Amino acid sequence: MKAFTSLKVVAATAVAALALTACGDEGGNGGGGDAEYTQDITFATGSSSGVYFPLGNEYANVIGQNTDLSLDAIETDGSADNIGRINNGSAQLGFSQNNTAQEAISGTGQFEGAEGGIENVAWIGQLYPEAAQVITLEGNGIDTISDLEGKRVGIGAPGSGTRAVALEILEAYGLEEGDYEAYEEGFTEGRSLLQDGHIDASIEILGVPAASLQELASTNDVKLVSLDQEEADAIAGDTLFETYTIEAGTYDFVEDDVLTVTVYAALLGSTSQISEDDAYELTKTVYENADDISLPQADLINAEDGLLGVGDIPVHPGAQKYFDEVGASANGGDGGDDADEDGADEE
Repeated sequence: MKAFTSLKVVAATAVAALALTACGDEGGNGGGGDAEYTQDITFATGSSSGVYFPLGNEYANVIGQNTDLSLDAIETDGSADNIGRINNGSAQLGFSQNNTAQEAISGTGQFEGAEGGIENVAWIGQLYPEAAQVITLEGNGIDTISDLEGKRVGIGAPGSGTRAVALEILEAYGLEEGDYEAYEEGFTEGRSLLQDGHIDASIEILGVPAASLQELASTNDVKLVSLDQEEADAIAGDTLFETYTIEAGTYDFVEDDVLTVTVYAALLGSTSQISEDDAYELTKTVYENADDISLPQADLINAEDGLLGVGDIPVHPGAQKYFDEVGASANGGDGGDDADEDGADEE
């Protein structure tokens, strides 16, 4: 058993991460070069204001106590940054939204400059949904997405996954630029603007349940606005998002089911620096010791759903060995066709 060390570093920008992803590492540590396995793992997480960073620190401790791996959990800019770090060998493990990982593998979207896609980043497992949540306050006159017309709406920071899905949601209802007043803010800033009355609604990708949203609800009459089935299906058909239901009671203020779209928070690992045996032990520990995690997302982490959202992302051989043992499939534990019945600030 090896010791756990928490290390906070200055986050690289997403643009820098993508450049590193595209170029790779000429030294053979990552970038698709020859395998050079290590048990000293740098774990790329996310911002300290989100879920990825505290979840990564807790898992680094749990994995260090139950395997021969030693993990350093570091603060980063999130999904794209983490994939870039794994690709260039400066990290071996990292969190990512599954749609960002799909783009990395295919060399599309944010990773369009990575010709042929990323080759040494693989799926370790799905952890929990990260759902688009349309947040407003009682009294703002917003009951449907169409009611956002003429309103002041937080749509997420430029270049963020939140902004992309916010625009998809608005456009699905025929709301184009100019039909509403857009505020390009992340949820931390958007929450302050919302509770101070400076915006009318904020659209964010958040884990379910989101502690930051529960905090907002402790002092404000918060409500979530549901999508309609037709529009949710249309968004899912055009993007890497899937339809998702936030069930009544998920938050104290949610009395009825709320329909939205979701991606999944996933754990990715290097195939050139994490061996099959170590990946197997790591994956097994992530799922079989989820009860040791204090964050509410832990209730949603289970091996049966470990392949939800995997799509075309290659599964690490060690993780695949574990999923074969527990009978996990890409349809999840209920064998359904999608994630409609399955629950962080966007990373």
